[in-house]
Amino acid sequence: MPANFKNEDTDVKVESLLSAMSLDQKIGQMTQPERLSITPEEVRTFHIGSVLSGGGSCPGDNYPADWVDMNDAYWMASMTASDEQLAIPLLYGVDAIHGHANVLGATVFPHNIGLGASDDPELIERIGRATAREVLATGVDWTFAPTLAVARNDQWGRTYESFSEDPSIVTRYADRMVNGLQADLGEEAVIACAKHWVGDGGTLNGMDQGETKLSFEEMERLHIAPYVPAIKAGVLTVMVSFNSWNGDKCHGHNQLVTDVLKGRLGFEGFVISDWDGVDYLAEDYSEAIALSVNAGVDMFMVSVEWRTFIEHLKKHVVDGTVPIERINDAVRRILRVKVQFGLFDKPRPAQRSGSNSPCFGAREHRELAREAVRKSLVLLKNEQGLLPLSKQSRILVAGRNADNRGAQCGGFTVEWQGTVGNTAIEDGTSIWEGISSAAPAAELSIDGRAADAERHDVAIVVIGENPYAEGMGDIRSSDDLIVEAGSMIKGKIKVLEAYGSTLELARLHPQDLETMATISRQGIPVVCVLVSGRPLVVNAELARSRAFVAAWLPGSEGDGVSDVLFGDFDFQGRLSFSWPKHGEQHPNIGDPVYDPLFEYGYGLRYGP
Repeated sequence: MPANFKNEDTDVKVESLLSAMSLDQKIGQMTQPERLSITPEEVRTFHIGSVLSGGGSCPGDNYPADWVDMNDAYWMASMTASDEQLAIPLLYGVDAIHGHANVLGATVFPHNIGLGASDDPELIERIGRATAREVLATGVDWTFAPTLAVARNDQWGRTYESFSEDPSIVTRYADRMVNGLQADLGEEAVIACAKHWVGDGGTLNGMDQGETKLSFEEMERLHIAPYVPAIKAGVLTVMVSFNSWNGDKCHGHNQLVTDVLKGRLGFEGFVISDWDGVDYLAEDYSEAIALSVNAGVDMFMVSVEWRTFIEHLKKHVVDGTVPIERINDAVRRILRVKVQFGLFDKPRPAQRSGSNSPCFGAREHRELAREAVRKSLVLLKNEQGLLPLSKQSRILVAGRNADNRGAQCGGFTVEWQGTVGNTAIEDGTSIWEGISSAAPAAELSIDGRAADAERHDVAIVVIGENPYAEGMGDIRSSDDLIVEAGSMIKGKIKVLEAYGSTLELARLHPQDLETMATISRQGIPVVCVLVSGRPLVVNAELARSRAFVAAWLPGSEGDGVSDVLFGDFDFQGRLSFSWPKHGEQHPNIGDPVYDPLFEYGYGLRYGP
């Protein structure tokens, strides 16, 4: 932690508060309900330490002023002192994982998979700083970012939240994103949260919340490594992961949470559970709570059943099944973060200098996002130097994702699972809108049926995945994989409906290939732009293309794609994930047998 994280003044304030707190107040500080399940009055009555918004959960019309007003009400409730109530400011948490994308009008940055391809740590820090400003504009203090997962199987529905299959890139980025978000813990800082501790990207068959089966040495090399620079940079919170390690769930793993994270790595902040993560430790909810608290989790994200959680935890303390020393340690850590962050010294959200700031969605931030898009694009194929295109060319633009800001933003954008279309992504540009601005003679035909070799010199076809998040993005060949994972894990497993059964795009979305075929039959050369949250098997689509660009999930500023297609900027991105030849292949750099279609680090350029 930074040198000033633990100091005498902080310790005196924390111990003074702790000594004055009742058991009810302590347990309240350990509890984080979702906003839809709790009122400001209940925050005051139950001494709640934090409230969060789940994906898509928003106040009012979902603009910054609505968020400021909501958080102001919660804050004021937490700061109403009485004989039964200490004034301890509440923390509000959000998933601002690629910008503050839950809020309408936000700048939506490329998801991490694209940023990993840019291999630009300095860019990462600037994105963190811009994200912090937009979070502060809504009166919010805390984002559940950065994600430090090292995704090792592209079937995982959260692959796009990972910077790379290679821990070296994630490690180089970890402290830069923490520094960007937390700054100097001053007025432009928010609290960062490194997640998910640990091994979430290493599950068998890429199953979300599944089993990670590794030796400790391999866990340390692949998945723990990125947390070391994040902790050294002073990250204030860490979120524990849903997955299990060698059969034992991380939410109840004393070795990983207490011995390794807090002990060996010296993490002094507080550990928060994931969304209802305690529920899956045991069939009996009360038993599950005791397992998780005793393992070292400090704050509990309990979306709805927070009253039941409080009742059970209080009974455990009274009965001695959870030691009061463990409760005191958890609350001490929570209070220490609040004091160190300066939360006690901040005015109410409605009166903070950053609240309702015009920086939210500002041109400066959008230009930064556009830069990030340009740097993240990876050129996989460019036969006969088809790219860059001339802005005077007669261009046909086609494909489901050509004029679809929602698709290019992906999951965790306005809604948990993301949105489709342009309506909800305000003030951004779709890829088509960027192209048409640069080349006014360009023509849009989503299905490609307007293709005419007499009128079109070239076609840009934008294809790929629909938005998804978490387990609903998993690729699962059969339900037998669920049974296999369940047999390995102690406790329960939560399985969502998968995105599909294959990584082969021609089977997932056959209309994409049909659109390309419709155009290529006219003899028009095709530039394919793939919008996706992971490498996909695209052999058929590559064969139909003269040029092929991996655009990942570029976010709200689609004009960053046209900047590069027309040669205003060269390609910079290189693959931070190996590209598979077929759906059964899941290559990772360093594998004993390594034979991907495109190797890790591959990426063409216009120039030398």
